[in-house]
Amino acid sequence: MAKPQSAPVMPGWYVISLRPSGSHAPVRRAAAALGARVFPLSTLKLVAMDAGPALPAALACPVVVFTSPAAVAFAHGPQPLRQRAGQRWLAVGSGTARALRRAGIGDAAVPEGRADSEGLLAMRELQALPGVDVGLVTAPGGRGLIGETLAQRGARVHLAEVYRRVAVVPSPARLRRLEDMPANCALLVSSAEAFDGLWLRLDASARARLRARPAVASSPRLAAMLASQGFGAIVLAQGAAPSHLLAALAADVGSGRFR
Repeated sequence: MAKPQSAPVMPGWYVISLRPSGSHAPVRRAAAALGARVFPLSTLKLVAMDAGPALPAALACPVVVFTSPAAVAFAHGPQPLRQRAGQRWLAVGSGTARALRRAGIGDAAVPEGRADSEGLLAMRELQALPGVDVGLVTAPGGRGLIGETLAQRGARVHLAEVYRRVAVVPSPARLRRLEDMPANCALLVSSAEAFDGLWLRLDASARARLRARPAVASSPRLAAMLASQGFGAIVLAQGAAPSHLLAALAADVGSGRFR
């Protein structure tokens, strides 16, 4: 006999997704599994970059690091991804590892703890690196923490920037709809740049309304950023994957924190 399905944990809830244009589907799937709905509000879009010879050079290194699912998608476009004998391919989190599996790389390693830059840099494969060639497939901008730390550990970093982030300005109508979101609504934050793209376009009253709602941060760094902006109800997730963000929020909703 089939087990009866449990009731959704978050019926009537909305989550505000700041993911880049065209990439809200994973959030919708994760939210729908919990009975929640998604309000997409992109402040960035992703655009391919021609990495030229830097990409095959990075992919030929003994250690290859991908920093996001988008890095996998844009690297896989110009050429098929193939893992050579003896190579170690590393992914910043489970979403990036899934993207690599879809591209034909079946055994990419992921951090055991946090799915972020700090978690990646804690992996044993990235500790002893003097003279080791490490390919870093990523986008320009951000903190630059991974590349800088690998270089400090003695690695020869081969950087392949395969996409870039371009600002998208939400329409005034979209921002007005944000203000009309119900009380059971949470903001998902996995990028400081995406958050800033929204925050800088809100007036004082709109910011106050958003601060009054829960915010889910994908890392302690982003949680601290939200706290510095006056957010009080902050939920810390284990990583930036939509499943991590929604699971953390659902746990707090289920415990009665946001009644």
